Amino acid sequence: MSRTAAEIATQPQLWRRAAAEAARSAGAGHSTGAGHSTGASGSGGVLPRAGERVAVTGCGTSWFMALAYAALREAAGQGETDAFAASEFPAGRAGAYDRVVALTRSGTTTEVLELLARLRGTVRTAALTADPGTPVVDAADEVAVLDWADEESVVQTRFATTALAYLRAGLGAVPGVKPVEEAALDAELAVTEPLPEALLAAEQWTFLGRRWTYGLALEAALKMREAAGAWTEAYPAMEYRHGPIAITGPHRVAWVFGALPEGLAADVARVGGTLHAHASADPLADLVRAQRLAVALAEARGLDPDRPRNLTRSVILP
Repeated sequence: MSRTAAEIATQPQLWRRAAAEAARSAGAGHSTGAGHSTGASGSGGVLPRAGERVAVTGCGTSWFMALAYAALREAAGQGETDAFAASEFPAGRAGAYDRVVALTRSGTTTEVLELLARLRGTVRTAALTADPGTPVVDAADEVAVLDWADEESVVQTRFATTALAYLRAGLGAVPGVKPVEEAALDAELAVTEPLPEALLAAEQWTFLGRRWTYGLALEAALKMREAAGAWTEAYPAMEYRHGPIAITGPHRVAWVFGALPEGLAADVARVGGTLHAHASADPLADLVRAQRLAVALAEARGLDPDRPRNLTRSVILP
């Protein structure tokens, strides 16, 4: 088993820990002398408060998790929440927010650190990271260190989903969305059930989502490209019929995260495509299936998912 596959399989228990840590963090913060919270159990300042206007940011996978969390937070009625790639954070917008939350597994990503430096003193900042010994700990006002969810893999899997589970749990009840503990039960099936042969044999995959699951669709497509060099795309589910359906056909998959839009199954069948829709499963658990598929395809193509082409664990620019 590759290291990436082994780390993917640990996600159910990590999500449970994230939910427990978020519950403790929401109760009380514990700051160090530098004014930073260390360890998720002492990071009450990282979780946005209801009513705050919040921006969430990151790069790559972290940006997609930010998109998912922003949609979840608004669905929970907790306040306006925007998500930006760190390099695209609007200049002069900082004053519009009560808090900016950055996600960065490595704590060294150049664009995130540059953004936090630019925002210092203008808005309260927080960060979620996997490494307490990296520059982001000093760059943000509050830091949650989820080092127990760190991973050796270059391709992000468990840290990203655990960070989202932590933020999601901090929202409390979200209409139409399962508690994180129930999502972990679904993830236990996702890491053990055989992958459908039609998914493994396909030549192209289009991932679709609505609202918070659109970020998951983007992340699933990224995992397939990173690990397996696969031809994948991602769109909002209702945009599928506005062009993307043109590439669907035999041996091509349309994969929907969450509820299946009315009529979409018939549209996929009409053009000869394969539909994957696991509407009863929590969408975050279904992302675990996509992670497993990416690893399986990489191995089938003679690629090493632990050493993806052209990628490094962190993007550090000169």
